[in-house]
Amino acid sequence: MDYVLPALAGFVAISSVLLSPKAQTEGSFFRGLSANGEQPGLLTLTFSQVTTWIFARSLMNAAILGFYYGIWGTMAYAFYYFSFMTGGRIVDHLRFEQGFDSVQQFLSARFGGWGTACYNFVIGVRLISEVFANLLVIGILFGAAGSSAYTISILAFAGVTLFYSMLGGLRASLRTDLFQMILFLGTLGMLLVLVAGSANVGFDDLWFKSFDISQPGPVLMLVALLQVWSYPMHDPVMMDRGFLADRETTRRSFFHACWISFLCILAFGCLGVLAGANAINGESMNAALMRLLGEVPMLIFSGCLVISAMSTLDSTLSSSAKLIASDMGVLRMSLRNGRMVMAIFMLLGLLLVFWGNKDLFSAVAVSGTASMYLAPVIFFTLWGKRTDIPVCSYLFSFVLALGGAVLYFTESGGHTALLGDLHKYTKLLYICLVVLGGGCLSFWLGGLLNRSKPSGVIR
Repeated sequence: MDYVLPALAGFVAISSVLLSPKAQTEGSFFRGLSANGEQPGLLTLTFSQVTTWIFARSLMNAAILGFYYGIWGTMAYAFYYFSFMTGGRIVDHLRFEQGFDSVQQFLSARFGGWGTACYNFVIGVRLISEVFANLLVIGILFGAAGSSAYTISILAFAGVTLFYSMLGGLRASLRTDLFQMILFLGTLGMLLVLVAGSANVGFDDLWFKSFDISQPGPVLMLVALLQVWSYPMHDPVMMDRGFLADRETTRRSFFHACWISFLCILAFGCLGVLAGANAINGESMNAALMRLLGEVPMLIFSGCLVISAMSTLDSTLSSSAKLIASDMGVLRMSLRNGRMVMAIFMLLGLLLVFWGNKDLFSAVAVSGTASMYLAPVIFFTLWGKRTDIPVCSYLFSFVLALGGAVLYFTESGGHTALLGDLHKYTKLLYICLVVLGGGCLSFWLGGLLNRSKPSGVIR
């Protein structure tokens, strides 16, 4: 059975390459248009939204949180997928109500150069972390960290994904997303059927952790509900897909992506809950699942991770190319420059894999906390249509959120203990409340002081 997982990975890789048309135009490479200029349909756009957000790191995190904190830990991670609802409203206001072609264009109009500089920094870090996290999961599946199997699998996976991503850009990503999502749903369905038929687990195992608002699981649920307001705006993969189709198709794709993603994450995360309910002292999640379910379900479990990793990675590379060669305008928008940017982001992700932090949820928490500087931007400037907010309020919110993200990273890693001996997720909740409250207060005060000034960029 040792050859099954590599064979599955090879099948997904070869199929993805064959499905990737070579981009001949910038519209195809950067905007996902077909050869005759058609926009993606509802099914393609919805499945692309889902599969790019149900990435390998997400599946692993949902299962791990369920293993340690019960159904409430998995629910907390699933709550992040309400971002599709807030993301849909953000795109609708940005694109269809206010006529902007990108988030950068909106921020530039409201806050000038500082608006785009802060935003591009945050999403640049986000994109690199996504490359790193998905490569890391692949390495873990195929071997112990540092082993030859670990290294070879990461390099091979990176090489294949980079190849077909460079070949077709966003158009290739959309086509492979549709195939990979259908394959993912099939493997997840098989896995759930096998689990339901297992005599070693039962429905009651899902409730082995009782609800207690002071425990990490419920605390993380609150954190997720605070972060979903800003999280989608700092995710360029989601935002890019909001600018590809007409208004009705875009709205429906975000709605359907929300419930499909939520159910998939919840279903997969419940495997971790079942493992946690039946784990022996000191037993890891994977070891517990192997003992409970057997070899075949665990191969399917790993197969889901392989498929989701590849589907997310190609979309991340496409968004990286669009960010540098289109939205930021650092390079001239061309196929050559877009492909060069993809290669650079892949290299940066590989560097982090071999020399970086290995805590998968830390990347989510840090990224989500940093994104919270955008919450007052959304509340006051986008949805509230306020043009009297000064740049200093925007910068204060950015610095506060970035400081909160750094503080959580150091606190959760044990490098500092400025917040005492509280659980790291309780610390995260307090940090998020301060960041959100402080950012909104700065926008309110800034707008109050500038009510009498003219519209536009107010310094």
